[in-house]
Amino acid sequence: MSSFYVHHRLNCEPRRWLDVANQVIHLSCFALDDNETALYGVWRSQIGLPRDTLTIISVWPDAEIAKKMSTQIGAEMEMVETVESHIMAPTVRPKVTHRPEKQGNYAFRWFKTPMESFDQFLNLCTDAWPSFESSYDSQIIGLWKIENNDNNVTTLLLTRRPNLAMWERSKIPSGPVEIDVRRKLSRRYDLCDWTTVYTTTLVTASDHIDKTQWS
Repeated sequence: MSSFYVHHRLNCEPRRWLDVANQVIHLSCFALDDNETALYGVWRSQIGLPRDTLTIISVWPDAEIAKKMSTQIGAEMEMVETVESHIMAPTVRPKVTHRPEKQGNYAFRWFKTPMESFDQFLNLCTDAWPSFESSYDSQIIGLWKIENNDNNVTTLLLTRRPNLAMWERSKIPSGPVEIDVRRKLSRRYDLCDWTTVYTTTLVTASDHIDKTQWS
């Protein structure tokens, strides 16, 4: 049975992002004692989003429940000014619904790729990922497809690096393996009509809490 994911972006009242994050974590529909929980993760802004923005991903057993939850989470919560939501289906990753646990630099990159180029886009991703992960101590968490009605395929790529220094390091290839990875990823970017990225850290990490004032 395929799982469906929901991406939420919560724009919180000034200086209240942590209060809202705690509200989300303790919602009755989530249970944090099980790695199969419906709450996949809560992320705070690092670079590229306003300070008081939270990103939430949840996972549900079918499309109907996901649709219902996409309109409920955040809608009536205190200290939340606006909510955006997207229902997402996994592509080649994630293969299991175990939520991310390790703190780090999490990049959310959105793509819009013409339908006729999407298979090639996907092949370039899967070809590049193994060497990318081993070269940069990084993990591709997931690549999800978002439902839309135009001629582009909208996807969300979530990548974890250990820190911002590795973000920069991964953009500057060294040696033939890394050069080949960068060539494939650059070709992927050239196929899409639009892309944007912002970085975050993981509020629900189990190893350590990020207390840095990023933005």
